[in-house]
Amino acid sequence: MENQNNNKVYKTVVTALMTALCYVSFTFLKIPIPTFGGDYVALHIGNAFCVLAALLLGGGYGGLAGSLGMTIADLLDPVYITSAPKTFLLKFCIGLIAGFVAHRVAHITEEHDTSYVFRWTLMASIAGLGFNVIMDPIVGYFYKNFVLGVQSDAAKIMSTWAAGVTFINAVAGTIVVVVVYMALRPVLKKAGMFFRV
Repeated sequence: MENQNNNKVYKTVVTALMTALCYVSFTFLKIPIPTFGGDYVALHIGNAFCVLAALLLGGGYGGLAGSLGMTIADLLDPVYITSAPKTFLLKFCIGLIAGFVAHRVAHITEEHDTSYVFRWTLMASIAGLGFNVIMDPIVGYFYKNFVLGVQSDAAKIMSTWAAGVTFINAVAGTIVVVVVYMALRPVLKKAGMFFRV
């Protein structure tokens, strides 16, 4: 019972840490890019911490960390505040998808050799962030058009820019996730802080 309570505390702490890293990386480390439609997109690695949390803790925790951290970042930035509902939904889905591939398909927290873990860490990252590359511009277009009432041409332009930037973010995020997870895994195992999801 005590071990189960320790796991809950550990998961809560790591989720909070990843939430904070999502927030900080988007708020302070992003490179904003204005679009022709008058909106902004940004280069950032915030989604990487969402995926990393999903690999460490499972999809639900990863999705929660990403959705909370990135949504709070949006809500506190006047430029991105209107994107907060879309952000919450998409980031939660990134975590769920990455966690599903990593833990339900590949079972990466079981004993496997390094190449197996590397391969499935990469695939889980690509699945979660690839989902975002496809869905962010699509959801963004419909959200801007039908919820925010942005004119159709402007929404198309913003979605086009968002697709390109989201792809760059996904590539950078995948590299960060794989490098950090592969470095963290043996350290956490040695410290007795690594557990099966």
